[in-house]
Amino acid sequence: MEKQTEISQLGEFGLIDRLTEGLQPVNESTVTGVGDDAAQLRYPDTDVLVSTDLLVEGIHFDLTYVPLKHLGYKAAVVNFSDIYAMNGTPRQITVALAISSRFTVEHIEALYSGIRLACEIYGVDLVGGDTTASRSGLVISVTCIGDAPKDKVVKRSGAKDTDLICVSGDLGAAYMGLQLLEREKNVGRGDKDFIPQFDGKEYLIERQLKPEARRDIIRELDKAGIVPTAMMDISDGLSSELLHICKDSNTGCRVYEDRIPIDYQTAIMAEEVNMNLVTAALNGGEDYELLFTAPLHYHEQLSKMEGIKIIGHITKPELGCALVTRDGNEMQLRAQGFNHMAPEAETEAPEA
Repeated sequence: MEKQTEISQLGEFGLIDRLTEGLQPVNESTVTGVGDDAAQLRYPDTDVLVSTDLLVEGIHFDLTYVPLKHLGYKAAVVNFSDIYAMNGTPRQITVALAISSRFTVEHIEALYSGIRLACEIYGVDLVGGDTTASRSGLVISVTCIGDAPKDKVVKRSGAKDTDLICVSGDLGAAYMGLQLLEREKNVGRGDKDFIPQFDGKEYLIERQLKPEARRDIIRELDKAGIVPTAMMDISDGLSSELLHICKDSNTGCRVYEDRIPIDYQTAIMAEEVNMNLVTAALNGGEDYELLFTAPLHYHEQLSKMEGIKIIGHITKPELGCALVTRDGNEMQLRAQGFNHMAPEAETEAPEA
């Protein structure tokens, strides 16, 4: 094992210099990046979009099975996803870390290698941040700045009666990946030689540990001349996000159970853990797919677009929000996704 470097040997500014060495801006809106008291950005003709996510060890991630590079990548990408969900383009991020003494410089370099990889793939500039000490593990805060043409920003509040409800990709896989990781962690607890069994379920693991923001869908919609009327990314579950759209748009909705896209591996894993498959797809969260509404006259175009599935339609508010089951019955939609503020038992702190 390579020699590990205590963070105290470098100090805060030495650590930042090491983590950000060689960064070069790729966006014209980045005037001054890392190195001054603040980043300097310039957006003359577009609306600016800003999103912040906070990830806390023991609440949002478990380092028993989450590699630090994957964690860094995910921390960046989920913020990019928020900007895409407003029909924008992410341009810059800042990263703030609270680091406990059990982490070394090499650990934080691994985390940053994931952040930098995400920035490289998505064309985003890392322009600043902060580091401080923590008494309770690792805390990551990422703020993403993006832009969008003033007439193309999409909010949650624009859905209209008869609009189509669409999703990208498939749902429930990330949640099933989490169930698999937790199961193998518990099975192998205390056994240093334990080898987790992921054969045939690699897709689920990837969806949980290395999600991707759906930049491709935003580009395809733009190419087709389609501006969604409302949009969100699916971080807390389809039910939760759709209820947000309906509440903010003052509408109801109908979603059809047999149209919800679900991957084969997700179905197999749900059966193994004795979980209702539709419940997992509706409430699992962390898929980071796009949920959006669009006018009915786009039905033919959207039906032909790869990676997009029409799963229902918007209704008048008095009709409420319901899931239409395979046998034609209606069940009220409820938000049962992840509640960040709910009391939860913290996961066991891993060795770093």
